[in-house]
Amino acid sequence: MIGTAITTPSNMRIVMIPAKAQEEIKKAAKCLKVAAYCRVSTDDKEQKTSYEAQIQYYTNKINKNPDWQMAGIFADEGITGTQAKKRPQFLKMIRLCRQGKIDVILTKSLSRFARNTVDSLNYIRELKMLGIAVISEKENINTLTAESEMLITIMSCFAQAESESISKNVSWGVRQSFKSGNVPMQYKKLLGYKKGENDLPEIVPEEAEIVKEIFRSYLDGMSLKQIADSLNSRGIKTKHKQTVWQTEVVKSILVNEKYTGDALLQKTYITDCITKKSRKNNGELPMYLVKNHHEPIISRTDFNRVQEEMARRGAKKAIANKLGKTEQGKYSAKYALSELLICGECGSHYRRVTWTAKGFKEIKWRCINRIQYGKKKCHSSPTVDEQSLHKAIVSAINEFCEVKDDVAKALRESITEVLDPNLNGSVQAAQQRIDELTHNIDELIKLATVPETASTAMVDIEKFSGEMKTLREFIETEKAKQMTAQRGSAELDTILERLENEDFNMTEYDDIAVRQLIEKVTVESKDSITVTFKGGFEVRKELNGD
Repeated sequence: MIGTAITTPSNMRIVMIPAKAQEEIKKAAKCLKVAAYCRVSTDDKEQKTSYEAQIQYYTNKINKNPDWQMAGIFADEGITGTQAKKRPQFLKMIRLCRQGKIDVILTKSLSRFARNTVDSLNYIRELKMLGIAVISEKENINTLTAESEMLITIMSCFAQAESESISKNVSWGVRQSFKSGNVPMQYKKLLGYKKGENDLPEIVPEEAEIVKEIFRSYLDGMSLKQIADSLNSRGIKTKHKQTVWQTEVVKSILVNEKYTGDALLQKTYITDCITKKSRKNNGELPMYLVKNHHEPIISRTDFNRVQEEMARRGAKKAIANKLGKTEQGKYSAKYALSELLICGECGSHYRRVTWTAKGFKEIKWRCINRIQYGKKKCHSSPTVDEQSLHKAIVSAINEFCEVKDDVAKALRESITEVLDPNLNGSVQAAQQRIDELTHNIDELIKLATVPETASTAMVDIEKFSGEMKTLREFIETEKAKQMTAQRGSAELDTILERLENEDFNMTEYDDIAVRQLIEKVTVESKDSITVTFKGGFEVRKELNGD
């Protein structure tokens, strides 16, 4: 089949008709739906006047144009412009744009539209794809025009740079305030305090009691979860008036130094003025400790004890050391004796185990070394029956309570001997001698460079260095003894206070009382244990005796 040839007229011409801009098409079809976006950076009186003036200006401008239809005035007042998520009116305007309810957005300046280059360009490009123009009056920019992209980028960068400059100025002001000891108190989050007279913190008694209970419970061995569960079970409310306590909230109270009357400033800092991300200050910036800023709820001694206990629990690992002693693993608040019961032979902790024989279950306590390695590392540690163990401990506590006054007197005398009032003078004298020796060694080093005196100088340097080492060891040892004695004194005060206020005439074993009073329980043999109370008093008890 032969095809038919197609011929074209010799005078045919093709004329291109240029496409109309989207804005022109819409204008020809109907009135443009025009909106305006306004924003001021602060909520002070002067800016508020500017904010209201902008709203009035754009309302009149849109209503006077016969080709425009009012699509809304969107205005964010006194809210940061660096993040779009903190501008609800802006986000509402964008949603309406996506729904096709806005054709044009008027704004005073790109700096009013966004101070974040990325956000600014992303939103402008999205609106451009939707055929929506953003018209900036100050810069005379219409974002639908081809040449606007470069200018938009430049203007947004200037706006972002302005935000960064402002952020640096604000940060500098905050840090200068910290140096002056001005403490910002977040009363909405700080359980136990409210804003009082002269803008100083004032204790809220009922809330302070909850704080004290949390600290006391943790020192008594309870876990964060147990404390939270206890508060929840009694319907006790948080600072936000909620009845659900989370472990994170309990922990935040336990590590907050403000409960001691002090305030540590600049614990965190902002890493980026745009994202507002906060980072813990691990030494990147200076911190400022304001001591005795307000009335304390918790003593510094108890606060420090909590931090030490928190560190101890977090550092526990179930590993055997070079001496063959196996440490207790992850901290367990379920049984007090998991932390306190020690093998008299190898020094390892004991673990609670369940034995089943002839259909009956028995609760026993076994040395962890013996469980893991048999007789290899612990040859003859006994298995202890839990009922006999509890009975012996109850008897020891009751005996301690009967002689607590005599014990307290003896312990206080012992602590007083350690707390030497002349120690500070001795330590100071040792430090002065170290300073003298340091100076002498510096001079001897110069002599050591001269051949004629080098030999004698080296002998003297070695001698003085040895003396300095001895003095430093003396200072460290004495300070450690003082700290131990002070801690013992504080623990003794706590124990005696509880014995006075509470009835410890025990008839049944109680984990809380054991944690409050006992330092450790050592299994001496299958027949006896030694109960060491906090403060150092010891009671030896038979396991099967009365």
